[in-house]
Amino acid sequence: MRRRDFLTGAAAGAALLAGCNEEAETATTTDTATPTSDPSYTVSMVPVGEVTFDGVPETWVANNGSWADMGIALGQVPPKGVWLTSRYHTQYYDPIPGVSVDKGDMVSLSQSGSVSKELFYSLDADLHTIDPNFLMNRFKGWEQADIDDVREDAGPFFGNSSFSTGYPWHEEYRYYSMMEAFEKLAAVFRERERYEAFESVHEQFRTNLAPVVPGRSERPSAAVVWGGGDEPEQFYPYTIGSGTSFKHLRDLKLRDALANSNVRDFHTSRGAVDYETLVKVDPDVLLVRGQEGKSAAEFEETVVQFMRDHDVASELTAVANGDVHRAGGLYQGPITNLVVTERLAGDLYDSDADLFDRQRVSDIVNGDL
Repeated sequence: MRRRDFLTGAAAGAALLAGCNEEAETATTTDTATPTSDPSYTVSMVPVGEVTFDGVPETWVANNGSWADMGIALGQVPPKGVWLTSRYHTQYYDPIPGVSVDKGDMVSLSQSGSVSKELFYSLDADLHTIDPNFLMNRFKGWEQADIDDVREDAGPFFGNSSFSTGYPWHEEYRYYSMMEAFEKLAAVFRERERYEAFESVHEQFRTNLAPVVPGRSERPSAAVVWGGGDEPEQFYPYTIGSGTSFKHLRDLKLRDALANSNVRDFHTSRGAVDYETLVKVDPDVLLVRGQEGKSAAEFEETVVQFMRDHDVASELTAVANGDVHRAGGLYQGPITNLVVTERLAGDLYDSDADLFDRQRVSDIVNGDL
């Protein structure tokens, strides 16, 4: 396959596992106004180091819905593929006029529990917003040489696994907040103005959210668990961490019921808990992940009704008080974070306010700045 015109710095490949170059954090360009100028520009990010582009990427692949949502917010075409299409919840765009994503042709990178290098070649994308350490540490058969091959023969890697802070291999290099990662991707797509417009939207959102969140003594304790299906009997427990997948819960200032219990986080234990264990913790609120494919009514009619009828689950305070809710997806970007935070603010704090300007979000995505 032909070599792309998207190039990485010489030191980037060797530095991936070491998490190098935390100093080189700013986007730089070499653009000039003359017709003979070099149009290339460089953006740096840990752990990939400096990545030099000879033009704005036109096609791309996203690690997950966080990066996919960032690209949509920046007015880009949807990615050719994401980690799992089922976990990229494009229905979050429904409240935003003029914004939608068709996943009909989108490919899941993870197939039968593995990721194929050949799939990257077939997608032939200009850019992969994927932390290469994620591939090398999660999947057998992925080594530095494979990363180099994809980078040389298809397109560069540019990403950081900021959605979770539970990976031990990520402890050697920094995480990015949602907006920090968004700013980096905006530099890649040369969309600084859109980024700054979204930054203003998020600042206003925080201002609007502040009076909705109750004082410390009135905030509920919440247990976050993963439980799929209509009648879940076991759950994977999650303590509210610092990754972007918990941003909406931190912004809503929930008290973490599991953090103060004997239940170990799924990332460290890989274990499940049953209703008997949850009754011992007895949180004020039960937030269930793995249910984002359901509407609020569907969730109520299946999962919540099952818990009400369950001999043990019905003993939970959260079930008795009607405080079992969908927890929001694992992956959040600048648009989806607004949607899931506002939704859960309504569930938890009885807020019916529009906490962000939907038309303004639409305008930014569609370039009316």
